[in-house]
Amino acid sequence: MPITVTLPQLSKTIDHSLLHPTMTDTDILTGLRIACDYNVATACIKPYSIGLAKDILAGSDVLICPVIGFPHGNSTTEIKVLEATAAAQAGGAEIDMVVNVGKVLSGEWGYVHAEIQAINEAVVKHGAILKVIFENDYLSAEHIARLCEICTEVGVAFVKTSTGYGFVKQRDGSYNYRGATVSDLKLMREKTGEKVQIKAAGGVRTLDDLLHVMSLGVTRIGATATVAILEEAKRRGTGNEPVEVEFRPGSVGRYSWVD
Repeated sequence: MPITVTLPQLSKTIDHSLLHPTMTDTDILTGLRIACDYNVATACIKPYSIGLAKDILAGSDVLICPVIGFPHGNSTTEIKVLEATAAAQAGGAEIDMVVNVGKVLSGEWGYVHAEIQAINEAVVKHGAILKVIFENDYLSAEHIARLCEICTEVGVAFVKTSTGYGFVKQRDGSYNYRGATVSDLKLMREKTGEKVQIKAAGGVRTLDDLLHVMSLGVTRIGATATVAILEEAKRRGTGNEPVEVEFRPGSVGRYSWVD
């Protein structure tokens, strides 16, 4: 199955993720240099790393993307607004915020709408944009569809599938996550207004995965496998000019085969 892309287009589809809780300053520094070297869209970081990111990314066009209420979304709306405002003022150009999953599962849509709206207004006021993380592993299709409708009403920039840390109990008793799945991405594209973009995160680990989700309307991914993805793109002949690249649909999301 082919898709026509350029290497810069692929690079600017990636938010390079530097979010694991055990990452040291040295790890984050290395990751920021990768983000800069591969000219990705953003470096997705924990808020305390904004200063370091500004130093390393200075002179590049790689943006800074702090996360808010991460990874479980349980802070009060007031704290999320304060955190998002501080991150935008400090240099965050794109803000990834986790919804209050408990309120979503409770069907308290007024609360959910008001929170997303308040945070969106706060970041836009300071020149940033908002991506809203749903954490789809915890949700039903009905929850996902309603969140898409709310985000469209509010006018956020992106809706996002997952944090990559939404672990749920599997049939074998272990805890893991699916992340971005094809069925969820199709649903999100269907239920979200055309001005709202889709970010796939969790389980997009190969060039084939990236090309596949792009074919579904995804314009941004969260990835730790940035180097592997872009080096594979180079090996397949992708450069600065548009080229048709074949991809094999595989598994997007650890436990979900692509349909």
